[in-house]
Amino acid sequence: MKLTFLPVVTSLVALTLLTACGGEMVKKDEAKPMAEAVSLNNEDLYEVHHDGRIYIFDDRAVYEEFLQVGETSYRKVRIGAGPKGETIVFGLTNADKKKMSGIASVDMYDGALDAATPFYGEMRIDGRIYVFGSLQEMNSARIVGEVPLRYTDIGSGPKGETVVYALNSSNKKVKPEAMIALFHKMNDMK
Repeated sequence: MKLTFLPVVTSLVALTLLTACGGEMVKKDEAKPMAEAVSLNNEDLYEVHHDGRIYIFDDRAVYEEFLQVGETSYRKVRIGAGPKGETIVFGLTNADKKKMSGIASVDMYDGALDAATPFYGEMRIDGRIYVFGSLQEMNSARIVGEVPLRYTDIGSGPKGETVVYALNSSNKKVKPEAMIALFHKMNDMK
């Protein structure tokens, strides 16, 4: 039996591949890995505990807008999902509002996305601002309600709040100068 349709099928497959590549042949070494094309947005996380809710943000601009207005334009809500039954509200960017997955704040909270190194975290609870250099320390503080190893700077926040810098066994005996400087930079303080 002679197969005469094989060259036609091969041509159709080649044409389909060429069309899928936008009409250009792509060399194997020219293709960019998917990780390079997508920003994970996992280098910072912000959290505000207020009126039985925990507001979580992965975008500094959305967080700052929330601090001024007290609401977020776009949100994902989980009623009663907090460690003590609080409602969790994820403040979303315009780009994230239609996503069903791949939202950094949600993924970091759920443990599905590790934080980048370096990491900056800020948590506001009961008139105090907690500053973290690790997502693990931030998660622990959320559950326990306190930071066991810390440097406390009374009245040094933007509105006179007490600022608590989370420390760990490796830096517990030194003043966290780098964290203090970063907090002041992030909050436009001198």
